[in-house]
Amino acid sequence: MQYQGKVSGPESLGRILQQARLLAGLTQRELANQLGTTQKYIWEMEAGKPSIFTDRLFAAMEATGMELTATITVPDDEDVARDEADHG
Repeated sequence: MQYQGKVSGPESLGRILQQARLLAGLTQRELANQLGTTQKYIWEMEAGKPSIFTDRLFAAMEATGMELTATITVPDDEDVARDEADHG
């Protein structure tokens, strides 16, 4: 199953990231540990906290007419069972 959403700014990117994390069954702390960062940093990303990078990225996208779409792929039960069998 897949979910798609238009990314129009840091806030929408953060919401989509949060949904992907939740669908993956991860807490903010677990994701932070996987990425070698802090839970606070994950919270800031999901909250759409502005940064120089995101400000410039979305300004450049607007100036060039670029649109960004995010896709979250959620494995179905068959995919999970196959992965467990392969890594069993």
